[in-house]
Amino acid sequence: MSALKAKHQRLVLGLIALLALVGAGLLAAYALRNQADYFYLPGQMLADPPRPDRDVRLGGMVEEGSLATQPDGVTLAFVVTDKDRARVPVRFSGIVPDLFVEGSGVVAEGRLRSDGVFEASNLLAKHDENYIPRELEDMTKAQAEQIVAETRAADPGT
Repeated sequence: MSALKAKHQRLVLGLIALLALVGAGLLAAYALRNQADYFYLPGQMLADPPRPDRDVRLGGMVEEGSLATQPDGVTLAFVVTDKDRARVPVRFSGIVPDLFVEGSGVVAEGRLRSDGVFEASNLLAKHDENYIPRELEDMTKAQAEQIVAETRAADPGT
């Protein structure tokens, strides 16, 4: 049996390398399939709710007047809203970021319960008084200014 010509050897090696890359990509995608957190705005979550067993992120603004500490003294209840004024109730037990206040931007990580309440395991709060979640940046300038004004009125120290 004769040896492969150099041209054919390169072709075979190239195909083997391509198959190895495709295999590595599929293996990585399989390993990360449950690690991806999907991002929802309140309107999206109400229109097409995620499965109760899926970890997701809910982003929007903390509705004014909705922040309440539960009787256990540890659990917070509040409502996250978006520019369309869709509302999702949220429950969180844990350490609250210092910058977390009513009227501020928030991203809550957790799961949507079967009763429609979002059970947050982690909260990410705004970093300054001008923060608006990236998904809400397409709102009009007047809407953005109104949210900033409401935030400043709620926290006169800024």
